[in-house]
Amino acid sequence: MEYNLNGYWNQGDGNKGGDRKEEGKKDRKHFRNGMFTGILLCLFILCCVYTVKQLCDLHRMRMDNIARRKEESEPESLVSDVTMDKLEVIEKAISEYYYQKDVSTEDMIDGMYQGVVAALGDPYSTYYTEEDLEDLMQQTEGIYYGIGAYVGMDAQTGMAYISGVFEGTPAEESGLRDGDVIYMVNEEPMQGMELSEIVGKIKGEEGTKVHLTIYREGENDYLQIDVERRKIESPTVKYELYDNKTGYIQITEFDEITVSQFQDAMAELRSEGMEGLILDLRANPGGNLSALVEIARQLLPEGLIVYTEDREGNRTEYSCDGKHVFDKPLVVLINGYSASASEILAGAIKDYGIGELIGTTTFGKGIVQKVMSLSDGTALKLTVSTYFTPKGNNIHGIGVEPDEVYEFDSEEYYENGYDNQLEHAKAVIAEKMK
Repeated sequence: MEYNLNGYWNQGDGNKGGDRKEEGKKDRKHFRNGMFTGILLCLFILCCVYTVKQLCDLHRMRMDNIARRKEESEPESLVSDVTMDKLEVIEKAISEYYYQKDVSTEDMIDGMYQGVVAALGDPYSTYYTEEDLEDLMQQTEGIYYGIGAYVGMDAQTGMAYISGVFEGTPAEESGLRDGDVIYMVNEEPMQGMELSEIVGKIKGEEGTKVHLTIYREGENDYLQIDVERRKIESPTVKYELYDNKTGYIQITEFDEITVSQFQDAMAELRSEGMEGLILDLRANPGGNLSALVEIARQLLPEGLIVYTEDREGNRTEYSCDGKHVFDKPLVVLINGYSASASEILAGAIKDYGIGELIGTTTFGKGIVQKVMSLSDGTALKLTVSTYFTPKGNNIHGIGVEPDEVYEFDSEEYYENGYDNQLEHAKAVIAEKMK
């Protein structure tokens, strides 16, 4: 027995050895073929594994890319590479394709700033251009060129309306009324405009006219009214003494000049023997908080007038020392156009129980705005806090409810000049003075 190179045990004669030799050759050939096939199969498997790995890496990269782009598309800051690139695209598109060539870059820039603030969804926050700011400062001071009417903004409809008409002014002479909705100014629709823009379009040079398209409840068609612009010194306080020693003071808004006007009115009425007071805050849209506080100090007892809270809960208090408390019968007239500062005063009087509120529920503006001047002469007005009455009531969106609901008869007033709310207040305070 011998052991051959093919690994077989060989037994037997020489003829059988020759057959085994041929079989060995075949075996070697099969082995080589099998080994080659195995190598190819291994290479194929390795290629498949590599390809799958590459595909997985590519998918992961694509997902990382998508996530990165999503983060970039939702920047934490308004001023980012994404927003700047997009703004450049928009500007280029306007420059190349907008159907009008005469486009003011300055107007677009102002519109961009206004749009950022408008995105807050707060009708009381706005961006003021330099011109708008100048108009605002004039209005706050109480002297401007216009028609002699207060203009407010309905937060629900987004439409401007006449919230008060000054006596002896172009607005009164032209027949404008409280509650008139300003649909168009000089044939330009006012929908979607900020209150400051609308007021700016109504104001103008002395002697010029402004054309107003007015919607008035009860009228079938829009009213077309031309009003001449004149120099207006806001008569924010009107007063008189009735025969029964009842004093009457109407405050139409709270401006810087209102404080001295109110103090003069109170001094005059006291000198004439006033024994009771009707304070008329109807259609008063509010105004300067500091002016309101000084006036409240002429009426309220010692204690809180109002306090505000910002978003962090920081509290600011405005108090009264009680040195000038009004200790005689007091009736306060309010309506749905009494807003902001007028609501603060009415709410404080109600909380202290020193007067009776008559009329209808007030507007419900219980938030405070701050005007912040910018370095280029423009300004930003933002709602910065919420105010609360002395008893901690926030009336935003709710209003101050009267002690006695008494509706205004507008038809009787405009046809015959009879103010049924005022006459009722006279009767109420006459009973209190007995």
